[in-house]
Amino acid sequence: MSGQVVRLDRDGPVARVTLDRPQVHNAFNEEVIAGLHEAFRRLAEDDHVRVVVLAGEGPSFCAGADLDWMRRAASWSEEENRRDAAALAAMLRAVAECPRPVVARVHGNAYGGGVGLVAAADLAVAAATAQFAFTEVRLGLAPATIAPHVVEKIGPGWALRLFLTGERIGAEEALRIGLVYRVVPPAELDAAVEGVVRTLLAGGPQAQAACKELVRRVARERGAQVDDYTARLIAALRTGPEGQEGILSFLEKRRPRWASEG
Repeated sequence: MSGQVVRLDRDGPVARVTLDRPQVHNAFNEEVIAGLHEAFRRLAEDDHVRVVVLAGEGPSFCAGADLDWMRRAASWSEEENRRDAAALAAMLRAVAECPRPVVARVHGNAYGGGVGLVAAADLAVAAATAQFAFTEVRLGLAPATIAPHVVEKIGPGWALRLFLTGERIGAEEALRIGLVYRVVPPAELDAAVEGVVRTLLAGGPQAQAACKELVRRVARERGAQVDDYTARLIAALRTGPEGQEGILSFLEKRRPRWASEG
């Protein structure tokens, strides 16, 4: 996907998805949304990929909606706007439900839909200088399509405060409320991301995919239904080849095969 607004590169078991519109701070438009959706569709089907790093080229991770895109959307019908918003929602869902762990590398500004990408990722590592904001309300809008991922990540209380005020918060505050996983000086951002990648490569890929689905199911289901699901899940993992290899490698005091492959 070289030369496009979204680049997809592979380095062994690690894939890197990079927003490449630095001249507009990687702002969203139809092409960016389609490019991200296609990249994550392909990655979901590639069993050779173990971890995905999501990043932005230039001075910012992602500054939200592109001004030209917003100008065009203002002249569309309600149905045209619904289809456009549905495309954004589907892209964010593809990021969130990618079976591979997704690590967001965040620097500069992450506004609006950019924060939605951060929330949809599994783990976010941010430069200490990064800024986050949901600015939609100041335009008479609401962060509707990104809300499911943001509320899931930071809870309804923090989400409502930030949605209502449109205020900017820094990386340390984003860490405190659970939006990001780590905050490091800008010069250490790449090393910190690579450290998280190495940690993730030590885990079993099937187990990690199961963990992502596990959290989603447990968050929305209650009672005997979820108990049955969790019992079936651990039984399948224990008796599956990856679980068997993991237990055997522990007993034999050696690294499991997937860690050696990573």
